[in-house]
Amino acid sequence: MPANLTPEYLAAEQRYRQAASPQERLEALEEMLRTVPKHKGTEKLQADLKRKIARLRQEMQTRRGGARAQPFFHVPREGAGQVVLVGPPNAGKSSLLASLTNATPEVAPYPMTTRAPTPGMMAYENVQIQLVDTPPVCPEFDEGWLYGLIRGADAAVLVLDASDDGILYLEDCLRLLPHNRVFLVPEDASVPEDPALPRGAHKRTVVVANKCDLPGAQDNLRVLLELVGDRLPQPPLPVSALRGDGLEALRRRIFRALDLVRVYSKPPGRKPDLAAPFVLRRGATVRDAAEVIHKDLAEKLKFARLWGRGYTGQMVGRDHVLEDGDVLELHA
Repeated sequence: MPANLTPEYLAAEQRYRQAASPQERLEALEEMLRTVPKHKGTEKLQADLKRKIARLRQEMQTRRGGARAQPFFHVPREGAGQVVLVGPPNAGKSSLLASLTNATPEVAPYPMTTRAPTPGMMAYENVQIQLVDTPPVCPEFDEGWLYGLIRGADAAVLVLDASDDGILYLEDCLRLLPHNRVFLVPEDASVPEDPALPRGAHKRTVVVANKCDLPGAQDNLRVLLELVGDRLPQPPLPVSALRGDGLEALRRRIFRALDLVRVYSKPPGRKPDLAAPFVLRRGATVRDAAEVIHKDLAEKLKFARLWGRGYTGQMVGRDHVLEDGDVLELHA
């Protein structure tokens, strides 16, 4: 069976060949494994990619670069998407993770508490999204794996500190991110692909100003925006991890940044299960949904009926683009 490699796979393969560092090679290999078609004709290729990834991870963990081995962290993906919390020291990323998820990160009133990524699952309506707390972006913790983790995520939340100390660390954070080839763009922006940059260098980002419940927070935030507002991808959403202010709006904006749609499967003659959507990238078609629901269904699909915006059970083609909330009845 021919491999029928996708343009996404071939682009990742080209980035692998041109990679200038082990981290960039690893990111390209992981993207190749993610985008390679999954069928019998590519089983050998998939196994080879997995071996290369395992070997490269081992080399990165054990290599001797200077006086000490460099740490490396990989966070396995869960849920509908992976979103990293990034920001300067003491902005309250760990508190935000604890408030939004079931995770229990170490929280302390001093900077540099987080030294390794900590994941947790956030519920947004009927979708589970993985949030990952990360060490601060600052000169004292300028580790290459951190920027690789950010590039590999589906979206980011930039957490600012609305307290008196907020501006102290933010300048370094906003300088180090682009220096390490991480470019934050608005949460609803079209993400450019630059072949000269690692995949994921441009990251859709929700900006939040944490600790908005503290006295003087609004004045502090106003000063902060006067100093660095033109370097932020968009105005920040005021939130309080401690009090819960703005967290529902934050959940909604994180889901929007992921650019996903929820599609519900309806067996013929039965009601759809509205508690268990299939989550797809925006722009997905009926064919894409059929492949996710069952790998053989796409090939055997005869026709589909759709309930959604402007549709009340009409037949649609395989290439019909789905919208968030569509109900799909597939006939094979």
